[in-house]
Amino acid sequence: MRMRPRAASALPVLALVAVVLALLAVIVVLLLPGTPNSTKGVSSQSATSSRLQLSGAPFPDDITAPSFTLTDQYGYHVSLDQYRGRVVVLTFLYSTCGDTCVVFGQQIRGALNELEEEHVRLPAVLIVSADPAADTPVNVRRFLAEVSLTGRVQYLTGTAAQLRAVWRAYGIKPASDGPTLFDEYAPVLLIDRSGHKRELFESEELTPEGISDDVVKLGGKRAHP
Repeated sequence: MRMRPRAASALPVLALVAVVLALLAVIVVLLLPGTPNSTKGVSSQSATSSRLQLSGAPFPDDITAPSFTLTDQYGYHVSLDQYRGRVVVLTFLYSTCGDTCVVFGQQIRGALNELEEEHVRLPAVLIVSADPAADTPVNVRRFLAEVSLTGRVQYLTGTAAQLRAVWRAYGIKPASDGPTLFDEYAPVLLIDRSGHKRELFESEELTPEGISDDVVKLGGKRAHP
């Protein structure tokens, strides 16, 4: 008759032990590598730490570059969309703007030279006219020869309405707004292989090394092993 109370009093203790063991088992499972709860924070940190360190001002990853179709110096229609799968260097210049455009052209040329030396597939380089009246075929040829970009870039122009739409989409101050504003806002943009705006260089940030390094970071592939 005395055994029953003892057995009954042992039951709460056994139950408590079972609960503690169950909690310990849950904690161990949560700490195991590969479980969703234990890796959620790590994955988030890894994604943050793996963001590219770019030389210019970065854009968020999900901003698609506005598409356009214009005409190059050879009379061919050129669409931004046709360069999906390839890094694009996009800038807005005009052939008679003087030092600002010459420096931009030289910096881009320097970047292309570096990429060639490293055997990296060259980006598409698109120069959109900021002054279609000034960018006659003769002036464009002269400018490209001056900055050693003949045959290496596509110099794009179009109707006034077409160009205004592109300037507006990219926040460009054209030559008609005055040389001071143009010089202040003239950019070079890098667009990645999926067609997203990734980076903007202003004149004080622009270097051949910065452009070439970031072309590689954005997926420029080596031309051969």
